[in-house]
Amino acid sequence: MTDSTSVPAANAEPGILADLLDLTKARLNMLVLITTFVGYWMGNHGPIEWLRLIQAMLGTALCAASAAALNQLWEVKVDARMPRTADRPIVAGRMKKSAAFWIAVALGAAGGGWLWLAINPLSSILAVSTIVIYVLIYTPMKRVTAWCTLVGAVSGAIPPVVGWAAATPHLTLGAWVLFGVLFAWQMPHFLAIAWMYRDQYRAAGLVMLKRDDQTGLPTAITSLLFTFLLTGITLVQFNAGLGGSIYLGGALLFNSIFFLAALHFCADRSRPVARRLFFASILYLPLILGLMVLTKV
Repeated sequence: MTDSTSVPAANAEPGILADLLDLTKARLNMLVLITTFVGYWMGNHGPIEWLRLIQAMLGTALCAASAAALNQLWEVKVDARMPRTADRPIVAGRMKKSAAFWIAVALGAAGGGWLWLAINPLSSILAVSTIVIYVLIYTPMKRVTAWCTLVGAVSGAIPPVVGWAAATPHLTLGAWVLFGVLFAWQMPHFLAIAWMYRDQYRAAGLVMLKRDDQTGLPTAITSLLFTFLLTGITLVQFNAGLGGSIYLGGALLFNSIFFLAALHFCADRSRPVARRLFFASILYLPLILGLMVLTKV
């Protein structure tokens, strides 16, 4: 007789905690925590108020988690058509839509309310705006136009500004540099993903690439242009006196590597090269943000 405990764990369904983490895109939320931290650190000009910083990070993350849950709730039918998303908790039937909805609402209300009461209204308004932009504008646009990626990049670029606003309610040049870095970085990052999974997106009815882009060259050129724009934005940090010579040297090095990865994608639009661009973007962001933090003037 076979003992039921001998069934491999891989065959078991994910638990409720795993489903909640999947619903709220917990791994993506790590990026929100990091960028909010960087925004607070760069905007602060005195002793770090650690409790305030932690509250700002958690409040922003709760709003981002709410946006992720609402997005999955909206896109159940779309997710069911793509292998990479078909096992999400709502699609797979492990979580009811009503439960996901109230979880999302609770997270958004908790995040926005926490920031309003514990930090300041500006940080709350900015964080809640990520939900509005991501869910009400970006998500429906994905079925209509490839311009959706720009809108999604706006939403993803707001968390460091929330962190800055938590440190000081004055959104000066440094805050907009951080916004610009996150905005421009997301384009080659997202476009590399969109090209790798273009068949799945197309089958699901999502327009993540230009409809007439059969070769990938327009996508690759767009990625290259945004890495060039990213270089200019990061250099504003130096030109404005917000970073010294060490920052300048590091920024030029990191941007050159990222630019070369995008240039390679222009020459070869194969999946492996797109994947290298994706990984280059994953390495680039913590490096440039870490450089900003360590060389802050």
